[in-house]
Amino acid sequence: MHPRWLLTLAAAVAAVGAVSGSAPARSSALSCGLPEQQPVWIDFADGSVSFWRERFARPGVVIATGSLGLAAEARATGAATVDWDMYLRKRVGTPSDPADPSTIDQRADKLFDYAVTVSGCQTPLIALNELWGASMPTPLTPTAEQYRANVLRFVSRLAARGGRPALLVSSKPFTDGDAATWWKSIAAVSDIVLENYANANYVWREGPIDGSRKLRVRHRESVARLLALGIRPSRIGIMIGFQTNPGSGGREGLKPRSRWFDVTKWSALAAGQVARELKLAHVWSWGWAQRDAASGDPDKAFAACVWLWARDAQLCDAPGILGEELDPDVETGQLRLPRGTRCTYGDTAISATDVAALARLTGDPEVALTALVERAIERERVDVTTDETAAVERRIVSARFGGSRAAYQAALREVRANVAIGRAIVGDELRSRQIVGRLQGASPSATDIARFRATYAPVLARSIVVSPGPLWLPEGRGVALATSAPEAVFRMATGRRVKIQTVDGVVRVEALEDTTALGALPHDLTRSAVARELRAQQQSDAYAAWMLRVQKTAQRQLVCERDRMPGLGVVALSSFAPFLSLDEAEAGRWASARRAREPRA
Repeated sequence: MHPRWLLTLAAAVAAVGAVSGSAPARSSALSCGLPEQQPVWIDFADGSVSFWRERFARPGVVIATGSLGLAAEARATGAATVDWDMYLRKRVGTPSDPADPSTIDQRADKLFDYAVTVSGCQTPLIALNELWGASMPTPLTPTAEQYRANVLRFVSRLAARGGRPALLVSSKPFTDGDAATWWKSIAAVSDIVLENYANANYVWREGPIDGSRKLRVRHRESVARLLALGIRPSRIGIMIGFQTNPGSGGREGLKPRSRWFDVTKWSALAAGQVARELKLAHVWSWGWAQRDAASGDPDKAFAACVWLWARDAQLCDAPGILGEELDPDVETGQLRLPRGTRCTYGDTAISATDVAALARLTGDPEVALTALVERAIERERVDVTTDETAAVERRIVSARFGGSRAAYQAALREVRANVAIGRAIVGDELRSRQIVGRLQGASPSATDIARFRATYAPVLARSIVVSPGPLWLPEGRGVALATSAPEAVFRMATGRRVKIQTVDGVVRVEALEDTTALGALPHDLTRSAVARELRAQQQSDAYAAWMLRVQKTAQRQLVCERDRMPGLGVVALSSFAPFLSLDEAEAGRWASARRAREPRA
C-alpha cells in the first residue's frame, strides 16, 4: 500500500472516535421513523417535483429531500423523511481539487445538524450525492488520495455524531488492490448506494422475461464487488433512475409512454427481488425532478404511480388511473417459481430434483439442466408417444442385452441412471432423429468425398444386401460402413443370410464380400456410401446450429431460480449411456468396449 495512502486513511479512521470517544451503537432501523423491515424504499423529491404531494406524501413512503418545508409537510401526511445532501463536492472537494482536510469535521457537523432538522430524527439517514471517481484504479494520484481520505473522514464524522450516511456511487467501484481497504473502511461507517440507471429502450425491447432478468442480473453484478470484499449487504443499497434527460439513463425517449410504464413496473419488481434475495438495506428512486424542459416530463407523475404500485398496490392505484395504458400483470418474468423448481419454460417446469437425478448421469448439474431445456424445446416441436418409446426400449433390450431386462437395468445402474431416465433418453433420441431428418444438407463435392476416404480409410466396409432398407443403407444394396452400420454386419460370414436385431426392428442381411477397409475398396464402389455419411454429418451439424439458435431464443421464455440460466449447448444424453443411442455404430462401439472389459473364460 502506498505510504501516503496509509497516512491519510489512518487519520480518517481516527475521526470515527473524535466525538464522545466512539460511534453510538446501531439499531436494526436505518433511521428513526423508517420501517424496520428491509429493504426500505426511499424516493427522492424536492420543490421541482410537481407531483410529490400527489404521489409521495402518504404513509408507507419514505421521502429523501434537502428541503425543510417539504420534509415537514411530508411528515404531516404520514410519510417518513431522510436527508438528501446534493452537494458532497462542496463538502470534500473533488479528486483533482480536494478540500482542505482541516475543514472536514466542521462541515460534517454542520450537515449533521441540518439533517436532524430535515429528517426530524436525532439519528438521521443522510444521502450524500455523490462520490466522484469510484472507478479510478489504484495507485491514486496524491490529490485523489486526499479526496478519498476527505470522503472517509466526512462520513466517519457523520457516523460519530449518530448519523447514518449513505454514500451514492454513480460508477462501477474499483475494488482491487489497495482500493479494497478504502471501500471496507467506508462500509464500516457508511452505507453505499449503487446507482443503476438502465436505458428503458433496451429493457423494453427485451420483453418482460428477458428484460426483467437483465435488470436483476445488472443489480446483482453491481453489488457483487462489494459483497466480495466482505461488506455486509445491510450496508448496501441500489438506486433506480427515472430521468428523462437524454443520455442520462432512464426513459431515454421511450414511446409510447405505456412502454415506459412497463419498464417502470419491471424495474420495481426486479429491484425488490434482488434486494430481498441479497438482504440489501434499501432501494432508492431518483430522477423525478422537473427543473427544465428536458427533465419536465409530465409522464413522470404517472411513472411514479406505477413505481409505487408495483412494490405495494396500496400506495397508488396505477391500473385504475392508467387503464389500458398499463399491463397489470406482475407475474410474467418474475422469480415466483413453485417450490423445488429450478426453471420454467412456458408451461414446462424443470424441477431441481430432475436436474439432480440427471446430474448423476452427466456428472455436472449444469450439463443436466441444459439437456432438460433441450428436451423441453424438442417436445414443443415433435410428439413422441410413450408407446413409441417403450417399443424402442424393448428392441434395445433385445438387440443389445440378449433380451435380458436385468442386464439392461444393470447397465443403467452402471451409468447411475434408472429406467425412467433411460426411457426419457430414448424419447430424446427419437425426437432428435425426426428433427435431423427435416434438415437438409448440401450435396457433398468430389473434394469432400476424397477427404472423407482419406480420413476414414481404416474404417470397416462391406458390400451387402439388406431388407428392409435401414437408415444406414436405405437403398438396400451397396457398401455399408462401420461409421453407421451395426457391428454384426462386419462379423457375419460371407455368403450367409442372417437376421440382425436393431433398434428399428429386424433386418435380413446377406454379406456379398468379405469385410475390408474403406481405403481398400475402389473409389466408384464407395462413392454413394461416403456421400451418405457426409450428408448425415452435415445434417448433424445443421441440427447443432439449429439447436443453439433455438436455445438462445428460448431464453426469452426461461425463468430460472436466481436467474442462474443454463449454458447454451447441444447435449446428447446417449453419449453418457451409448447403449440407448439410435446410432447403431455408437452402440456397437459401446458393446465392443464392454466385451473387452469382460474377463475371458
